[in-house]
Amino acid sequence: MNNSHNQSIPQAELDEIILSINKAITLMRPYVVTLTPEERSDLAKLGDKTLAFVEKTNSYALANPQLCPAYFDQAAFAIDFADYRSLRPLVVLTEQLLHNIDDTMMVAGSEAFIASLSFYNSAKDAAKRDIAGAKAVYDDLKTRFPQKRGKAAEK
Repeated sequence: MNNSHNQSIPQAELDEIILSINKAITLMRPYVVTLTPEERSDLAKLGDKTLAFVEKTNSYALANPQLCPAYFDQAAFAIDFADYRSLRPLVVLTEQLLHNIDDTMMVAGSEAFIASLSFYNSAKDAAKRDIAGAKAVYDDLKTRFPQKRGKAAEK
């Protein structure tokens, strides 16, 4: 069995990571906006394809204020655009961190589950062979795998 996750993360480091993440959450709290799923889907999206358009619009609006409609708030636009640009690296870093954590957790979980199945099958075999204590262990673990009832079993 290949075990690619074979080094436990020290609890002290996990505690420090949690403190750092909580500090970041606390620092961001006054500035973040929380959206419902519906609000998220209703918003116009700024991404890689539209970023150049918004950059050009910002430059043109600054250079040509006479073209801005009366209701256009240049200061609010500048804040929105600057914050989008400054938050983007945070998103990239946290997505990378989340991806790495998720991958590590997935591998660790998969390996733990495969090892559990190996033990379960060993206990099952031991129970069939009437090895002392094996039946109780197997009976407890087999509840995870309920028997599928076929038409023959129902009759």
